[in-house]
Amino acid sequence: MKKIIVTLGLIIFIWGCKEKATKVEITNNKYEADWESLSNYKEAAEWFKDAKFGIYAHWGVMSVPAYANDWYARNMHIEGSNEYKHHVETYGKPSEFGYHDFVPMFKAENFDAEAWADLFKKSGAKFAGLVAEHHDGWSNWGSKINPWNAVDMGPKRDVYGELAKAIHERDMKLVASFHIARNLQIFKEQPQKWLNDTSYFPYNPKMPTSSEDPLFAKMYGNISKDKFREDWLGQLKEVIDNYSPDLIYFDSQTQKIPESYKKAFAAYYFNDADKKNKEVVFTHKEGEFPKSVSLEDFEKGRMNRITEEFWLTDETVSLGSWSYTENLALKTTAEIIHVLVDVVSKNGALMLNVSPKANGIIPENQQNILLEIGEWLNVNGEAIYETRPWKVFGEGPTKQEKSGMFLDKITYTAQDVRYTKKGNTIYAIVLGWPGEHVPVTLNSFTSDILGKQVPNVDKLSILGYQKDVVFNQDDTGLHFKTPREIIDNRSFVVKIEIK
Repeated sequence: MKKIIVTLGLIIFIWGCKEKATKVEITNNKYEADWESLSNYKEAAEWFKDAKFGIYAHWGVMSVPAYANDWYARNMHIEGSNEYKHHVETYGKPSEFGYHDFVPMFKAENFDAEAWADLFKKSGAKFAGLVAEHHDGWSNWGSKINPWNAVDMGPKRDVYGELAKAIHERDMKLVASFHIARNLQIFKEQPQKWLNDTSYFPYNPKMPTSSEDPLFAKMYGNISKDKFREDWLGQLKEVIDNYSPDLIYFDSQTQKIPESYKKAFAAYYFNDADKKNKEVVFTHKEGEFPKSVSLEDFEKGRMNRITEEFWLTDETVSLGSWSYTENLALKTTAEIIHVLVDVVSKNGALMLNVSPKANGIIPENQQNILLEIGEWLNVNGEAIYETRPWKVFGEGPTKQEKSGMFLDKITYTAQDVRYTKKGNTIYAIVLGWPGEHVPVTLNSFTSDILGKQVPNVDKLSILGYQKDVVFNQDDTGLHFKTPREIIDNRSFVVKIEIK
């Protein structure tokens, strides 16, 4: 098995630093490490309620193979899998060329944090960031706890730190996503469960995933539960201390982390924010943290109704992989705009993932989609930013039968409408173009839907269209005709000002 040569002195130094860094003490602070105290923190920051749209990136060592998807690092260790066959043909057996051997190939030689931040700003994102650490045990910052980090290996640059600085300089909120919990191997003594994906790297005595060398064991999650949990908390503290993220996103499997560590994290994060006079947010999936302290995230999914609590959807610009692969297929700009609009109408926000190449370049076709979203938001953003749900989220023939993660694709039509509101203005966002000079009726403006609370409309206009729009309101709804020219065939916004 190939190994990166590390001197004994370096290992002792790194792990000595780790022991010191993981000791997190919380004293004389506003929030104690218990759920009752932590529930006093406002889990949905005002900036998050207003922001609605953000961007982040799956990028790191996972981007190097550029094959299959972001689970290549796991599947290359499963004999018989497509990834295993590809790996053997391209690099050799995993016992000869392990996942750790991709680390020197992650050079990020064309990474430009300023260019990334400019692109995210132009896309209309109000918060942005990067995967701080994925399931693969690679840290994109200069960790003193994890030797597998971007400052000591690979690019030998603090790529997360560079991006964090550029994002904050542009008055965007900063995202750090943590997918670390799945990295912990929990089935090494149960061979029948080695392929259970609650452990990202499958234990296999013939492969590096079973290594007990402290360096390799750290990357592959083959360490004790106690050590893993200390590192989990310590690495979060590093990122909070050094970069001040405004939103921390947790992927699944944080049930592997005991309540005491979760409480310690939340208390540390909230107290740090209190001292810095800022509001922060963190998210969870499927009830892995209490809703009283964090917001629920629905990966590739969303709610099918308006909810009282705010929430987040994370979706990717691509099809089939969160990280870059060759010939990566992409969604259309219209699809992403429709998801954003639907999410916002129900009291959620959208965080969209992009997939840069290992060299740090975001492919042009992905950039174009972000720029097109930004152009749409330049015209229609007032119907998204700083809005809240109306009395109903929408109308139309297309139905979302259930709430949750990993929903099937929903294709909307020009007969589907979503609503938001701001003050005395209601926005009807039409998810398509019905045609030129075509009658449109907004059926929600009826007593059948709203009872006695039907608003009286004072003025109706279309964002991006400078001419007056004639309308009338009766018992069957609010009526108008589309202009004689196409406004936007993806989605357009009707601005309805009420008396």
